[in-house]
Amino acid sequence: MSHVDVIIIGAGAAGMMCAAQAGARGRRVLVLDHAEQLGERIRISGGGRCNFTNREVSAANYLSANPHFCRSALARFSQHDFIAMVEKRRIPYHEREHGQLFCNDSAQEIIDMLRDACDAVGVRWCHPCLVQQVARLTSAEGKARYAVDTAAGRFFAESLVVATGGLAIPKIGASPFGYRLAEQFGLPVIPPRPALVPLALAPEVLGPIKPLAGATLDARAEFGEAGFRENVLITHRGLSGPAILQISSYWQMQEYGTAKRQPIRIDLMPGQDAAEWLAGHRQGRSHLPNLLAEHLPRRFAHEWLALMGNEKWLSRPIGELGKRDLAQIAEALNGWPLMPSGTLGFAKAEVTLGGVSTDALSSKTLEARAVPGLFFVGEVVDVTGWLGGYNFQWAWSSGWVAGQFA
Repeated sequence: MSHVDVIIIGAGAAGMMCAAQAGARGRRVLVLDHAEQLGERIRISGGGRCNFTNREVSAANYLSANPHFCRSALARFSQHDFIAMVEKRRIPYHEREHGQLFCNDSAQEIIDMLRDACDAVGVRWCHPCLVQQVARLTSAEGKARYAVDTAAGRFFAESLVVATGGLAIPKIGASPFGYRLAEQFGLPVIPPRPALVPLALAPEVLGPIKPLAGATLDARAEFGEAGFRENVLITHRGLSGPAILQISSYWQMQEYGTAKRQPIRIDLMPGQDAAEWLAGHRQGRSHLPNLLAEHLPRRFAHEWLALMGNEKWLSRPIGELGKRDLAQIAEALNGWPLMPSGTLGFAKAEVTLGGVSTDALSSKTLEARAVPGLFFVGEVVDVTGWLGGYNFQWAWSSGWVAGQFA
């Protein structure tokens, strides 16, 4: 086992997919992982049922310094290809909102499918096994190979695939190993940041809305040109819910050192022109809290108006409010600005934003351009998907592609 064709570091989604594909080409493959269990991220995902892909996948669902980089891999092994694998295995699954696909029973079925595909082509496993260091050796004939020193001994291979994931969910073993390895070989790394993560609010911002904690809103979270209409949850630390997780990735994409960070905006009446709606009630005697309760939780409507800081908005009927008041209310309803102080960090993040720069990799093979035989796949690469199965699809696609060349 000390001399193989391909060593893959990381037995997660991308690593196992890559191993199965390389093994199917007749390559001798060894998979190393520091964890006791294979595919732990798969096992805990989707509440234990694994949101394994999405019906609709395109490059538009991913964030990266190079937004076009993922196109090739996604086209060559698409969501339809992975769905076909699942169906061939006869794993029952179902579709939820926004095209998300989940196992009916257990995420373990996805892990078993990948493990069996690897075993069928002779993939060898070594786990738990801590990787200590990696070196690239050159023989007298000028042929390079990789030496990987581990707690279980030294292994050699022509190709090395790094599928070590990102920094999200450190409690199951996330580490910066992959980034350090990239830097060791001179590859640039875009600073990793938490993504698909709840947003924190500073005390001066959070204080006034703390009475709203626990409120769940059907709203649209927006930042720049991006926007997502799903639930928004106000928590005792800030903002959460699917819409906030989605927009957090875009908010995090702001460059470090930007002179003035920008707020996110919450549209409390998505799909409706608040100014037009208010104008339609202008002749009535209703009070705003009661009117807003048609669209928002009653307690939230009252507390939110109080937060806006204008007492007459609470105490006077809408017919007694001036045009300027109504314009201010409408603007806030369709774009309530909130400035996050940061995120709740990698412990609460679904995935990692940033990673090994795509400028250093071939989009056709996932191989490092300047270091032949070195591949990076999955979350360790600067490709981050939306919530809803997109990150697993990137793992399947990138792992499949690298498996054709490693």
